[in-house]
Amino acid sequence: MSRPPSPVKPAADPPAPPPLSVGLLLPTREQAITGTFDAAPLLDLARRAEALGFDSVWVGDSLIARPRLEPLTVLAAAAAVTTRITLGTAALTAVLRHPLIGAHMAASLDHVARSRLILGLGAGFPLPETKEEFEAAGAEFTTRVGRLDETVGLWRQAWNSTRTGAPRDFAGRYWTADGLHRLPPPHRPGGPPLWLAGSDTPAVLRRVARHYDGWLPFLPSAEQYAAAWRRIHDHLAETDRPEGSVTPALYATLTPDADRTAARGELDHYLRRYYGRPLDAMASLQAYGWGSAADCAAWLAGYVDAGARHLVLRVGSLRVERYLDEIAEVVLPALRALVPAPHHRPEENP
Repeated sequence: MSRPPSPVKPAADPPAPPPLSVGLLLPTREQAITGTFDAAPLLDLARRAEALGFDSVWVGDSLIARPRLEPLTVLAAAAAVTTRITLGTAALTAVLRHPLIGAHMAASLDHVARSRLILGLGAGFPLPETKEEFEAAGAEFTTRVGRLDETVGLWRQAWNSTRTGAPRDFAGRYWTADGLHRLPPPHRPGGPPLWLAGSDTPAVLRRVARHYDGWLPFLPSAEQYAAAWRRIHDHLAETDRPEGSVTPALYATLTPDADRTAARGELDHYLRRYYGRPLDAMASLQAYGWGSAADCAAWLAGYVDAGARHLVLRVGSLRVERYLDEIAEVVLPALRALVPAPHHRPEENP
């Protein structure tokens, strides 16, 4: 007697793509270039970005290599004058600070920001000025990559140390610490997300999949981004981390101007002041777009198609304010149309 056929289960709906977020880099380095250090304009920009509909604001980090105001201090002030927008570092050179001090500062900032904090972390570029910066801070340059990953482990252990049965002491290759439970815990259980600001080398992609909550590269082409993001997915499959554990982000620079020649000239001038190098030299290293706002949106759309879901936009000009309205009016809606916002279930809206 044959068995009755088993009922056919309906195919599961494919998971919805994560929502798209677009953020703005606050011009702390640009202030240093022009010699106009002032927190008030940065806070005005943070408020304006929130009002214009940006999802996040970000601040870079450097002591003497590319000087600027200290990022966690700036973000604490930005948190106090905003209510909705996410606050992030792009990127924080974490190992310039003792890991216990860093854990304490980040947890404190998470309280000020009320869980709106993301920490993009970098190990530091392999450049002479970066080595000089590490030496000035008393930090070890040659082991900076391993120290960054270990700092992340120490931070996470500290932020979870008050949970029942959680270890309270840390012993690593570079750091040991006792009594982590005495540190104030962050506002967000487990602490803010930690993203790795890095390239697409095999070692970086493996580290992202194993240790980090996000990936923040500045790859010069969408094709390069797509290939790297596929490799991160492959590495994730080799771990016990669930799908969606890593946020694919992008650090991109754009100069929107209807006069494409003028836009390129403005961007080139900016890069010569920022890096001491022209656009032609930098374009093979980082993501740069210029031209009309619609052109810039189309360029960024290639990265969204490649998988990017949180775009951190640096305006390629020493006059950032001049371009914000056009980015908000043209670029933001064009990008968001590519990834519809997820629908809320009825129970999510009491």
